[in-house]
Amino acid sequence: MAALFRASRNLLLGWTKHHALVSSRSMASKTPVGFVGLGNMGTPMAKNLLKNGYPVIATDVFPESRKELQDTGAQVVDSPADVAEKADRIITMLPSSPNVIEVYTGPNGILKKVKKGTLLIDSSTIDPAVSKEMAVAAEKMGAVFMDAPVSGGVGAASMGKLTFMVGGVEQEYNAAQELLTCMGANVVYCGQVGTGQAAKICNNMLLAIGMIGTAETMNLGIRLGLDPKLLAKILNMSSGRCWSSDTYNPVPGVMEGVPSANSYQGGFGTTLMAKDLGLAQNTATNTKTTIPLGSLAHQIYRVMCARGYANKDFSSVFQFLREEEGQ
Repeated sequence: MAALFRASRNLLLGWTKHHALVSSRSMASKTPVGFVGLGNMGTPMAKNLLKNGYPVIATDVFPESRKELQDTGAQVVDSPADVAEKADRIITMLPSSPNVIEVYTGPNGILKKVKKGTLLIDSSTIDPAVSKEMAVAAEKMGAVFMDAPVSGGVGAASMGKLTFMVGGVEQEYNAAQELLTCMGANVVYCGQVGTGQAAKICNNMLLAIGMIGTAETMNLGIRLGLDPKLLAKILNMSSGRCWSSDTYNPVPGVMEGVPSANSYQGGFGTTLMAKDLGLAQNTATNTKTTIPLGSLAHQIYRVMCARGYANKDFSSVFQFLREEEGQ
């Protein structure tokens, strides 16, 4: 009996050691991923990389953002250059074109210490022309730059359900896809560098127009005496249905778990929507494309920024319209 017990114990110990070895080997195969930009979107994205077993080396200009990620297991460094020194796959998630230029080409930028063969994936929403500039600068250093802006907002970022629109050298797409699928449900290759940004700008222009249309429609229905929940239900089973009406309704009390149910806090800020619409306006001007509704949406969101809505979610356009009526 004692012999049988010893044999069983040795078998169990052997099994445990074997699986520990396999586990450590599989973890070791996941080389560190750099992450620069730990804002509302970047932090949950980086956390999803950690959840998928990737060691993360991160930085951000705000110490509190760095600490939050450090507390969840990431290694934190002082600058983008330090990230580039330690990782050969780097993701950036930044607010605007000037931030991207600084993070890549500034005095402490990624390209100061980037290693040859490094894969650089920028998930910021910026001017496609800037993405192309960064790709050229990266290529001179022997690195590969891809643009991979996202759609889905903070909620999708937290759940790992973002949509990535990827532009860059097609041969590098599989390497980028491996990381992006840890953070998103959909990863779509769009073409050469800058095409990911083009797709994102077009999507957000339609999103802004749709949100304003939904807010106007809901407001008119309420003024006509319709219950907002009933109106939303009718819209969502009719031809007027859209993402802004069925997933992200702008009227307080119609849906739970969206910014309109939380005083328009969180979500996608009005100032960021105004920025994206500005990018759409610039690219439309450069390509001589007529975008009357896109231009009007840009003006509405710019006025909202000037009227105290800059830090509220972009669905607060409903509240803005009510305010304009003096309600």
